[in-house]
Amino acid sequence: MNNLLQHRNSEHQLQQLFWECTLRCNLNCKHCGSDCTTSNAINDMPFSDFAPVLDNIARNIPDTKKVLIALLGGEPLLREDILQCGTEIKKLGFPWGTVSNGMLLTKKKFDELFEAGLRSITISLDGFEEEHNWLRENSISFERSVNAIKYISKSSKPVSWDVITCVTKKNFSKLLFFKDFLCSIGVKRWRLFTIFPAGRAANNPDLILSNQHFEKLMQFIIHVKQEGKITINYGCEGYLGKYENRVRDYPFFCQAGINVASVLADGSITGCLSIREKKFIQGSIYSSDFWTIWNNKFEIFRDKEWTKNGVCINCNAYEKCLGGSLHLRDNNGNLSFCRYNYLNRN
Repeated sequence: MNNLLQHRNSEHQLQQLFWECTLRCNLNCKHCGSDCTTSNAINDMPFSDFAPVLDNIARNIPDTKKVLIALLGGEPLLREDILQCGTEIKKLGFPWGTVSNGMLLTKKKFDELFEAGLRSITISLDGFEEEHNWLRENSISFERSVNAIKYISKSSKPVSWDVITCVTKKNFSKLLFFKDFLCSIGVKRWRLFTIFPAGRAANNPDLILSNQHFEKLMQFIIHVKQEGKITINYGCEGYLGKYENRVRDYPFFCQAGINVASVLADGSITGCLSIREKKFIQGSIYSSDFWTIWNNKFEIFRDKEWTKNGVCINCNAYEKCLGGSLHLRDNNGNLSFCRYNYLNRN
């Protein structure tokens, strides 16, 4: 491991805390990793249960402004107390943000969220109307998401925001035209993700790009970067070898358990919300002190020698990759797939 990675591991400075504040959702997306539900029968975690975690962190760090609290789901705006949650987080001095499907984000709601302390927001938009509504399984989802983006883009409020798109076989061929559409509605920052086989997507191979399509996606991102009309980055799915520093503005580094922690809807503590296997759960907010766990556990995230199995054993990029993104590892520690292995032998 290089010196920079060793330093980040040893320091493990908390920079983001993800709170899975609800498992309820008003959509039924084909690719949902949390397998969220439209049912109201599942109760949200009361903020009073999560607040001690924030108090605990605040007592142990010099500056709460340096830790972003991300309210995620499900669809966070379904919480009737979302404004109260945000206000309490703001009072403790933490900046907070959220990711939304846009279904409930009106101009009034956006203004209220800002007053409650919202400082960053991401809206999901997965292609044009046909492709987006197909993935989200809702006939008005595209319209609502686009309207939400327009509200934000026209606002003068100092909120950092971007749009994320899950690239599938269905929207892949239209990405160039879709990029132009995003620019036309005021989008300045765009992140592209590919779907990995977890949650509902585990049994739906139609959602997973082939290696050939994936390489074309890398080339598309490079083209858009060179064009310079919109800031574009690929997500965190592993080390990419010859495409590193060309499709992201930052080198690959899996921050889970090193700079990022998550509290799941049931109170479990893990690295990030995409890492839900029992193997990676470090404890629970209902039985343990969060800061003690953060400082004294998370070994599986910080010492990754155990990832040197399968295709990683003799890989010449291991010291840079460290076994890839941990959300691609199953409960036995096996890597689901490796894009680097394909990209760099061609």
